[in-house]
Amino acid sequence: MGIDLKSFNGFIFDMDGLMFDTTNLAIYSWIKAGNTYGIPISESIVIKSIGLDIHGAKKVFKKNLGKNFPYHEIRSLRLKYAQDFIEKNGIPVKKGLYELIEFLDQKPVLKAVATSTERERTEQFLLSAGVKEKFDLIVCGDDVSKGKPEPDIFITVSEKLNCKSNESVVLEDSANGILAASRANMIPFLVFDVKKPDENIEKLAEKTFNSLVEVRDFLQKIDF
Repeated sequence: MGIDLKSFNGFIFDMDGLMFDTTNLAIYSWIKAGNTYGIPISESIVIKSIGLDIHGAKKVFKKNLGKNFPYHEIRSLRLKYAQDFIEKNGIPVKKGLYELIEFLDQKPVLKAVATSTERERTEQFLLSAGVKEKFDLIVCGDDVSKGKPEPDIFITVSEKLNCKSNESVVLEDSANGILAASRANMIPFLVFDVKKPDENIEKLAEKTFNSLVEVRDFLQKIDF
């Protein structure tokens, strides 16, 4: 892509599946909520909805389970089950998150969160993990009119932080996130989660990693 990997001025974090292991939590809570309603929800359907905002996810569920699928009712119950889990066990933090944030804290860069999740849950998760105050800006799915894979959320971050798009790194785990970052002319770093994007998406990523630990190790080596 011809990008100077030493010219970074901003780091933009996705949240679900990137910072927190909410993919497995979503699978657990959707299946449990579906069973409560007597509707079998497969793991594959939940995975298809990962990385989408509430409108995109609703389309996935109705396409796979029928137009009469009570999406909002079951979603509300699934959020309750997820909340119960978090209250009992804490938000499941991805390995390397704290170390990466600590490393970036020592650099003259701005940090933001750009997530398709609505603000109420986003702030709850960030507070639960003790990292909310580590970010200069938080932009959520309900802050923009078009969700990922459209670039709106990343463009909003760039404008609000006054960061050049081609000097901003986006850390993403989903295909829609990588597409959105690429369309925003940013530097996409793909960090694999349960749902791995296909080869075409991987090609859009400047770098690919298996964990946030690998991201931190890579940044240490390039001395930006």
